[in-house]
Amino acid sequence: MSRHLVVVGHGMVGQRMVEAIADRDQSDRWTVTVLGEETHHAYDRVALSRYLTDPDAGLGLVPDGWYDGGRRTCHLGDPAVTIDRNARTVRTESGRELTYDALVLATGSRAFVPPVPGADLTGCHVYRTLDDLDGIRAEAAAVRAAGGSAIVVGGGLLGLEAAGGLRDLGVPVHVVEFAPHLMPQQVDAGGGEALRRLVEQLGVQVHAGVGTASLEADDAGRVTAATLTDGSRLEAKLVVFAAGIRARDELAREAGLPVGTRGGVLVDRSCRTDDSAIWAIGECAAVEGAVYGLVAPGYAMAEVVADRLLGGTAELADPDMSTKLKLLGVEVASFGRVGGSGDTETLDVVFSDPVAGIYKKLVLSDDARTLLGGVLVGDASAYAGLRPLAGRPLPAAPDTLLLGDGAGAGALGDDDQVCTCNAVTKKDIVTAITEQDATDVPAIKACTRAGTSCGSCIPMLKTLLDECGVHVSKALCEHFEYSRAELFELIRTSGIRTFSGLIAAHGTGGGCDLCKPAVAGILASLGNGYILDGEQAALQDTNDHALANMQRNGTYSVVPRIPGGEITPEKLIVIGEVARDFNLYTKITGGQRIDLFGARLDQLPAIWRRLVEAGFESGQAYGKSLRTVKSCVGQTWCRYGVQDSVGLAIDLELRYRGLRAPHKIKMAVSGCARECAEARSKDIGVIATDNGWNLYVAGNGGFRPRHADLFASDLDTETLLTYIDRILMFYIRTGERLQRTAAWLESLDGGLDYLRSVVCDDVLGINADLDASMAAHVANYSDEWADTLADPERLARFVPFINAPGVSDSSIEVVYERGQPRPARPGETPAPTLVAGPTLEVMPR
Repeated sequence: MSRHLVVVGHGMVGQRMVEAIADRDQSDRWTVTVLGEETHHAYDRVALSRYLTDPDAGLGLVPDGWYDGGRRTCHLGDPAVTIDRNARTVRTESGRELTYDALVLATGSRAFVPPVPGADLTGCHVYRTLDDLDGIRAEAAAVRAAGGSAIVVGGGLLGLEAAGGLRDLGVPVHVVEFAPHLMPQQVDAGGGEALRRLVEQLGVQVHAGVGTASLEADDAGRVTAATLTDGSRLEAKLVVFAAGIRARDELAREAGLPVGTRGGVLVDRSCRTDDSAIWAIGECAAVEGAVYGLVAPGYAMAEVVADRLLGGTAELADPDMSTKLKLLGVEVASFGRVGGSGDTETLDVVFSDPVAGIYKKLVLSDDARTLLGGVLVGDASAYAGLRPLAGRPLPAAPDTLLLGDGAGAGALGDDDQVCTCNAVTKKDIVTAITEQDATDVPAIKACTRAGTSCGSCIPMLKTLLDECGVHVSKALCEHFEYSRAELFELIRTSGIRTFSGLIAAHGTGGGCDLCKPAVAGILASLGNGYILDGEQAALQDTNDHALANMQRNGTYSVVPRIPGGEITPEKLIVIGEVARDFNLYTKITGGQRIDLFGARLDQLPAIWRRLVEAGFESGQAYGKSLRTVKSCVGQTWCRYGVQDSVGLAIDLELRYRGLRAPHKIKMAVSGCARECAEARSKDIGVIATDNGWNLYVAGNGGFRPRHADLFASDLDTETLLTYIDRILMFYIRTGERLQRTAAWLESLDGGLDYLRSVVCDDVLGINADLDASMAAHVANYSDEWADTLADPERLARFVPFINAPGVSDSSIEVVYERGQPRPARPGETPAPTLVAGPTLEVMPR
C-alpha cells in the first residue's frame, strides 16, 4: 500500500530529494505532496544574481508537467502553518489539511537583517527570493534615474553578488562588511585584501571593519543615507541587506521539535529529528548542531533522506564546504582549512601578486607533507585539482601546485569526489567515459550530473577525458586537420583565396560536403566577391547554388529583405502581384518577412527582376548569414516605447546584411522592457532603456533554446554598433562550423566575461582589426540577386535543363489548401496544371 510523504518547502534541496525518490522508488512506495511558500517552482538559487539583470534567465529546476497529476503533487503559494505530530497532519495557509506517514522539512532559511534603526524604511530590501530581486530591480531603475547610489550591507557571498548585480544595473554601490575583510567565512585576511582591491578596481567601494549604525529617511519615509559605526556617513537611496541567513525553524519550534543552540531543526546523521516520522534537510537543518549554508551539503542530505525513506541506511558524511565562485568577475575559491595564519600546527605557502590581482595560499601540516586547505583569489584554475586532495599527502612541491593548474587527475583516488555539489566521484566519471561512451563534457553531465551545478569541476572533467584517452578532434573533416577557426586564420593571413590553393597548401584529397561549404563561407566573409563566380561556385551547398532555399518538392522560396519589418504599401503591392502572377504560396514569417514558396528554378530570375526593380534585395534566407532584425514599433507609435526601435533595426539590418558567418544570425530590437520583439531569444538582442540601449548576446530558439546574456547596459548608438561589430567579427573568426552564437559563447574559456574583455577592453589587441574588417564588409556589400540579373553568364545557371533551355520542370505537383498552393502529399490528386508566370529565357553556355 502506498504511503504519503509531505515535503514542506520547494527549494533546490527539497526538489532534489523528490527527484531522488522518483528515480529510485520502483515499487511506487510513496506518493509525494510538496508545499511551496513562493509562487514559483523550485529554481537555482545559486544563480539568483543572474535574475537581477536578466528577469528571463532560465533558473527553473522543474520540467514542465513534472507535478501534473500522478504520484507527485505540488501546491505553490500555500505554505504549511502548523504541524500536528500526534495526528500526523500538516495544515496550510489556505486551510488544506494533509496527512503524512513521513514529513520532510525543507524550509530553507530567511535573510538576516541586523538590528539597525531604519531597516524597515522604504528603499530597504533583503536579497533572498525572486520577488525580492524584482523589487530591487524596480527600485534600482528609479535610483539610477535620480543619480543616487546603493549600499549593500554584507560583504560575503550574497553581498558581493548583490553588489555586482546593482553595478551591472548602473547603480553606484558601497559594500559595508562588519568583519575586517570581505568573505570572512571563506577566505583569510590576505585573500580578503586581494579581493577588496579587485572589487574596488571594478567600481564598487568597500568599507570593511565597520557596521551600519543607523539609516536616515526623508519626510516620505524613504531611506536617504546610512551612518556607519566609525561615524562616517554614506548617502544612499537603496539599501540591500545580504548579511547572512537564519534557519527557517519556526514550524519545528511550534511543533515542539528540538532546535540547535544557534537555530536549525536538530537532526542526527540520518537527518531525522527526535520524531521518527519527521526529517529535516538543507539550511533549516542543524546536523548534530551544525547548520550548513551551501547547496552541496543540502543535496547530500536530500540523498540521505531519499535513501532512508526507501529502506536504506545512508548517513551524512562530514560535508565538503569548499566553494568556487566568480563574484563581480573575480574568481574566488577556498577548500579545507583556510585560517592557517598564526596557527603553530600549520604552515602557509603564499603567492601574492598585487599588480595582477592574484592571491594564492596553501595550508600545510607542520611537517609540510599534508595539504590541509587553501585560498585562491583572482586565479582559481588550480581549484579543481587541489580541492579533492585536502587532508592527503602533497602530490608535488607546493610552488608547483600554486603556480600551475594544481594536481592532475592521476593524484585522485577512485572514491575522491570530483563534483561535490552532486557527490560524483572520479570512478563515476571514468565509468561514464569508458563504459557509457561519454566522450565529451555534455555527455558526462548527462550521465553523472557532474558539472551541472556550480561548474567548478568542469576543468577536471576535461582532464579525466584526456587521461582516459578520449581526444576530441577539432579537425574540420578528413581533408583538413584544422578547426574552422584555425582555417579562418590560415586563409586570412596567407592570402589564399581559392579552395584548390588551400587544400594544396594545408590539406589532403579533394574535399567534401563538410569542408567545401565551410571554406566557401570563410572566403565570402573575407570579401572574396560574388559567391558563384569561378571555382567558388563548386563549393556552395544546394541553397547557395540557387541563391534560394530548396523546398521539399524541388521548388524554391523567394524571400525579399524587409529591413526592420518596415514596408511601404507600394512594395506590398509588388509582392502581392508577384505571388499572384507566379502562383506562389505566401506566408508572413515570425521574423517580419514575407515568404513566397513554390517558384521553379527557371522562374527565379524573372521573379527577382520584378522585385529588384521595385527596390527589394535578397533576404538571404539561404546563406549562413544575417536573416532578419525583428522590431516592434517602439517610441514612434507605442505609448510604452522609449527609443526608435524600428529605425535602429533598419540600421542594423542594412549594416550587417550579407555577413557570412559559421551559422545563421538573427537579431531583434525592442523599444522598451516589455520586449515585444523577443530580443532575448536572438543571437544579438537590443532592448531600449531611458538612457540608451541594453545589448544582449548569444540567445537562440533552435534545438536548445537559450536566453541571451546581458552584455552591456545603457549604451549610446555609436558604442552599441561598435560592440556588435566586434562581437560578430570575433564570432566569425573563432566560431566552429555550424556553431551558433549560444554554443560559441559557452565554448569560450571565460565565457561572457572573456568576451567583454575582448570587445570592451581589447585584451587581445585585435579591436582595430575587427573594426576594419566590419568597415570593409559594410563598404563592399552588394546584393547577390542584383549582381546575378546584371550578368547573362550568371543567369545561365538557372536553366533547369541545359540542353533544352525553353523547357521547364513539369514534375512538380501541388494541391490547393485555404486558397493557396502547397506540395502534394503521397496519394493526393494534384491540381490541374496552371500557367504560372513568365520565365526569363537565357542562352546556355
